[in-house]
Amino acid sequence: MNKDMLARLNESERQLVLETEKPNLARLDEDSLVDLMGRVRRARNKASGQYRRGSAARVAEKGGRGAAGLGNSGARDKVEVLEEALTRVTTALAAHSRKNASSLKAERLAAARGEASAPPAGSAPKATRKKATPRPAPKRTRSDSAAVSKKNASTLATGARRQAKRDSR
Repeated sequence: MNKDMLARLNESERQLVLETEKPNLARLDEDSLVDLMGRVRRARNKASGQYRRGSAARVAEKGGRGAAGLGNSGARDKVEVLEEALTRVTTALAAHSRKNASSLKAERLAAARGEASAPPAGSAPKATRKKATPRPAPKRTRSDSAAVSKKNASTLATGARRQAKRDSR
């Protein structure tokens, strides 16, 4: 990170950005990462709001939005630093969540395999296939009534007419 960009931050923002460095993120658990992401997001939103309001106030005197934004490079740099910090935290949180999800999946699969009845020792597993059970006929509901069918057909026909009109142009 650029030292002059860090110098534009106040002390609390600087500490927040330093918390988002990779070695510091590696020590945090998922809940701490979520908390840190919230704090960084709030700081970024505050800085970007101040930047936008400052630029908006100068639009009339500068004669345009582009010219008004150029005079506020310090605030824009602060937002950029906080945006990069938020990206680092989000990436670390995503990696941590993926790791936790895969370990939870492995635990669930192991538990599911453990609950299945194991064949007796010494017997070879049989290659049996489950017979398909017939599905019961679906119950007739109000949505199957003639009025609903007519409405659905009407909607489809309207769409078809609209598309044919477009195609004929």
